[in-house]
Amino acid sequence: MTLIRYIFTFCIFIYVLYSSPLQKAIDRASAYDIIKLSKGVYSGNIIIDKPLTIVGKEEGVVIRGDGVGSVIKIKSSNVYLQNLTIINSGSMIYSRDSAIEMEHCKWCVVDSCIIKDSLYGIDMSMVSESNITNNVITSNGKKISFRGDGLKLYYSFNNLFLNNVINNTKDVSINYSHNNTFRENRFINNRFASHLNLSNFNIFRSNIYKYNYVAIMTMGANGTKIVNNQILNSKGSAGIGVVINGVQDLKFTNNTVKFNTQGIYIEGGEKGDKIKRYILNNEISYNKEAIHFHQAIKDNVIIYNRFVGNIDDIINDLPNQQYNSSNIVQFNYWDRYGGFDRNGDNVGDTPYRVYHYSSKLWEYNHKVKFFYASPIMSALNFISELLPFIQPNLLIVDRKPLLKK
Repeated sequence: MTLIRYIFTFCIFIYVLYSSPLQKAIDRASAYDIIKLSKGVYSGNIIIDKPLTIVGKEEGVVIRGDGVGSVIKIKSSNVYLQNLTIINSGSMIYSRDSAIEMEHCKWCVVDSCIIKDSLYGIDMSMVSESNITNNVITSNGKKISFRGDGLKLYYSFNNLFLNNVINNTKDVSINYSHNNTFRENRFINNRFASHLNLSNFNIFRSNIYKYNYVAIMTMGANGTKIVNNQILNSKGSAGIGVVINGVQDLKFTNNTVKFNTQGIYIEGGEKGDKIKRYILNNEISYNKEAIHFHQAIKDNVIIYNRFVGNIDDIINDLPNQQYNSSNIVQFNYWDRYGGFDRNGDNVGDTPYRVYHYSSKLWEYNHKVKFFYASPIMSALNFISELLPFIQPNLLIVDRKPLLKK
């Protein structure tokens, strides 16, 4: 027992001796100093409370937490972290244990860091004018319900998130946070890869979303711009590319939405009489449902989109919904359109109409959904369209459908 106690005491001594210099260097540094770290493992649970730069001079600079709390806490503006591997935060969700915890600061940079084996990746509370660039962020490898968010924003404004890989985390959550830009990031194998809640004027441009349960979810987000993204392979029987709920003036343009159970899910119950959503020039293809509306189909501009290979192009999950004239739908390409173009202007001579037929009970009866896309359901749909025994409901009219993509 004496030998074991001696070894244990010696290990504690070595740990303290080896881990203390980084926090001491931070405490002794003057504002705006640069601390350059050589390859090695440095003790985490550090607090940065002054403008400071910490840079890994080479690969293999690891800042390791002790498994309790956050590994790095930033409590000052003008902090710059670069080329670090940050691991082993605590596991308490209620305290948001993170690899990097940022609070009440601005003009900070986290660049070219690897974050792993932590609950939350980067937790930003009241952070502004900061850049999160070129990082790889993963969680703790546990089941999704035990992971934290890769990025968590709360009351954070005017930040840039550029060229990050966010993989195998729970969510990227953006709460009460406005005017942030997410550009050229890759979101892979998360739950809600980008979840906006009461956050306005954020921009998502040229990102890649793959294998998430939901790629983008907007809940009460006004002035959002979702431009030139690839939204692919949302997984699970309810995998959704984009959920749009409670928005005003949302621009969804030049995106590719493919291989999802539901490409775009729109909650259409908002009040007010003006355009809520602009869905323009997107490729919406090979989804089970291209656009799924809940409640009313109204206040949409849907122009110059391409609908190819979807099992259903337009769905409404409430019976007896009728076409609303507040929509502007034209110049879309629909691979199901069967009209002619006698004057050769690439615009169909007759409108393309999407109907809700009585045979499509599966849209609001999940027991019938077992037969979805089966030969018997396809035959029933064909017969109903050819000889409808009940007047179908008109969902959408494209008055100027295109004949070529």
